[in-house]
Amino acid sequence: MTDREQVLAANAAFYAAFAARDFAAMSRLWAEDATCIHPGWPALVGRTPVLDSYQGLLSNPAQVKIEHSHEIVLIFENEARVLCVETVGGGALAATNMFRRIDGAWLLTHHQASPLAMNFAREERPPKSRLN
Repeated sequence: MTDREQVLAANAAFYAAFAARDFAAMSRLWAEDATCIHPGWPALVGRTPVLDSYQGLLSNPAQVKIEHSHEIVLIFENEARVLCVETVGGGALAATNMFRRIDGAWLLTHHQASPLAMNFAREERPPKSRLN
């Protein structure tokens, strides 16, 4: 399996753990130096605060389904980024998932998501000329 395939598999495992509300699986995906910024939340620094946030999200029966699409993978030796779109409750979020290869496994080091103004559910793409 190529590095790109492995990173995409790790990214898919993150969203699968979320969909299954599987905290044990989610816990296995994160590195010790984890950071996370959920939409509207302050920055969480460290594995324990990050996993505590996911434990709360995964145990919330009202938590809406999250799907991901439009993945872009960037790999730089033992570091990788996946830029994607999360669809949450009909809204779209731009997400960045950062990974580091640790002992042969691609582990999450950072997740951040923020609202998008465009509706990616209809497969719209930002104009190529847009810089920010």
